[in-house]
Amino acid sequence: MNAYLLGLLADLAPPSTWERITDGSPPVALIVAGVLGGLVLLLVVFVSMRPSDFSVVRMGKIAAPPSAVFAEVNDFHRWEEWSPWAKLDPDCKVGYEGPSAGPGAIFWWDGNKKVGAGKMTILDSKPNDLIRIKLEFFRPFKATNTTEFTFQPEADQTVVKWNMFGKNNFMGKLFSLIMDCDKMVGPDFERGLASMKSIVESKKA
Repeated sequence: MNAYLLGLLADLAPPSTWERITDGSPPVALIVAGVLGGLVLLLVVFVSMRPSDFSVVRMGKIAAPPSAVFAEVNDFHRWEEWSPWAKLDPDCKVGYEGPSAGPGAIFWWDGNKKVGAGKMTILDSKPNDLIRIKLEFFRPFKATNTTEFTFQPEADQTVVKWNMFGKNNFMGKLFSLIMDCDKMVGPDFERGLASMKSIVESKKA
């Protein structure tokens, strides 16, 4: 560093900075940046090591045969009556495509920030036994999960299991540090199953 540049630095920099430059010690800003960079790296490693798989499961009993409960899920047109999200946005745009029920049936929605936008497609439908659905979210975040309903007869009732599962990407893993998916979605499943129970049992009566 020539004498001219040293003179400029001496005039512009505060004494403490000038001392660090001349004695070879790193500026505080570089030390802070290094510490922050290390913490970010540790966070990235920690998040990356979290489990990718997630699952939310709720079960309920309905006093009706499996065929009556199965029909409520196999036809997307009936979801409006018991879905826990149906009444969150009265102005939500919805649409149906493909068959009216069963494999290939599609339901899409586009609503406010509470319901977002997405699409459901029935992939597999085994009468009175299983329904598997591809669940796609477009807004407020993008994700693709699988939802399954199973219907198990038990005496004069049906045990319904509602299961949503999938894999978290990095952002999903990061989000799970502050929001528990089971606690966030599970109560909605419980409300939906309770509504379904009320509707099916009232029809039976």
